[in-house]
Amino acid sequence: MHVIATAGHVDHGKSALVRALTGIEPDRWDEERRRGLTIDLGYAWTTLPSGEQVAFVDVPGHQRFIGNMLAGVGPTSAVLFVVAADEGWRRQSQEHLAAVDALGISHGLLVVTRSDLADPAPALLDARDRLSATSLGDVESVAVSARTGAGMTELTDALVRLVVRLPPARPGDRVRLWVDRAFSIRGSGTVVTGTLSRGGISIGDELQVGNRRARVRGLESLGQPRDRVLPVARVAVNLRGVAVSDVARGDLLLTPDAWRMTSVLDVRMGGQSSGDLPNHLTLHAGTAAVAVHVRPLGDDTVRLTLSMPLPLVAGDRLILRDAGAQRIIGGALVLDADPPELRRRGAAARRGAELASATGVPELLSEVERRGAMLVADAAALGIPDSSDDAKVLKRGTWLVSGSALHRWADALIACVQQQAAAEPLEPSLTTEAARLAAGVPDRTLLPDVVERAGLELHQGRVWLPGVRAAMGAAERGLQELEARLQQAPFAAPEQPDLAAAGLGPREVAAAVRSGRLLRLSDGVLLAPDAPAKAMRVLAGLAQPFTLSEARQALDTTRRVAVPLLEHLDGRGWTRRVDGTHRVVVR
Repeated sequence: MHVIATAGHVDHGKSALVRALTGIEPDRWDEERRRGLTIDLGYAWTTLPSGEQVAFVDVPGHQRFIGNMLAGVGPTSAVLFVVAADEGWRRQSQEHLAAVDALGISHGLLVVTRSDLADPAPALLDARDRLSATSLGDVESVAVSARTGAGMTELTDALVRLVVRLPPARPGDRVRLWVDRAFSIRGSGTVVTGTLSRGGISIGDELQVGNRRARVRGLESLGQPRDRVLPVARVAVNLRGVAVSDVARGDLLLTPDAWRMTSVLDVRMGGQSSGDLPNHLTLHAGTAAVAVHVRPLGDDTVRLTLSMPLPLVAGDRLILRDAGAQRIIGGALVLDADPPELRRRGAAARRGAELASATGVPELLSEVERRGAMLVADAAALGIPDSSDDAKVLKRGTWLVSGSALHRWADALIACVQQQAAAEPLEPSLTTEAARLAAGVPDRTLLPDVVERAGLELHQGRVWLPGVRAAMGAAERGLQELEARLQQAPFAAPEQPDLAAAGLGPREVAAAVRSGRLLRLSDGVLLAPDAPAKAMRVLAGLAQPFTLSEARQALDTTRRVAVPLLEHLDGRGWTRRVDGTHRVVVR
């Protein structure tokens, strides 16, 4: 299916044209039919001679309903631009063309209607000249009369040629459906409609609606029930789990957790100087209309702060409108949907210079380089193409890391550990968390890579300079004597008087433990680091299972040492309790 929006001045025959093409009345409300003008969005569809199905979004042409018009044109990629032969170009013709140009729509047809009432040639010539100066360029044009049927065959043939040129659908993409209507059907519940331009929806799918999750209960497209709908398509979605009062035009149906909601955008204005913009405007994206604050950055770039977050990505096209003056200011291309904060003096100007060459197509390396690292899921949510073959972007688990960031973090970490070793000889290392924070590493899972890049050592949860351990100073001799004792009697843990006699106070003991020269068990029991392995060799020779008392006697130690030692072995999975009093060695 292809979805095409109408555009043009009020009462220039847009609805009559759609009715003649499809046989369907697009005006849904009694007031619209009574007044003879489209107030809200109307929908109709037909099958072309080529077999292609086309759905039309009939938008209002009256100035008072320009917001509704933008909601209809926003999610589409093609337009049927309508001008009446007997009236020619009018004010809303220009307003609608400005919207089409602002959105960068490049596919369309020019249709001059009511050719039975006036010579269509002047209107055709004038309108083609105006359209050619916009994103539509030199479009094909047709003169028709919906009343007499003149030119309708030629229009149908032109539509066949148009749909062939439309961009391909993206069925495998994540869903982003801008809601243009929400209502309730007795016995079915909440139904929303919209133009599905990316991603596929199936019955049973879970979708995100605001901060809620809803299940797809039913689908309808072109008046027929469907099990699955692929883009591009007009679709009605019956939702379970959300009330009709909780969803309205401008809301979205999204693939859960696949989009990043943003309240700050850096954009490029189309043909507008940033310095000429008002501070406050209305942003139109899809069917949403959101108040924004405008901050100039460069000659044609600005930062927009949204009054409510939207799932926008680089490359999206927006319309900025002065709602008070009822005029379209211009279009905007999203350059960055996750821009850096502007904190320092001159930051805005520097950011403007950075954006001067931005294209709206995010590039993985530059995005990762700017941040140092980013989650794979965040890159996908921002619509950044995966360039996994780029050797300068390293994938580490769930993270993408730039090589330059690894070098930067490594240099910072070396400096921090050197400073720590110089200032605290008894404590010359950093905990992994302290090391991560000091070097600016965003996640602890990345620290081993940084440590390796820095040529440091990661030992017992701490980061050390190579070969450096705690300098015990005057306590070194006492520690060496204690180490020698424990080699002779591995399970004869020293008591407090023994430590004091060796000159080992709490700081010295802690330093010896951190450097791996002593092993601290629960209850303050100190042994040599290889004591657990020696204990296992002894316990493996016992009849299995064995009791605490049997273990204590075999190890030639006290209960004070045996209890925490066995608990330590249990914790490492080397021994296992079989009941309240017995253990076995795990083979």
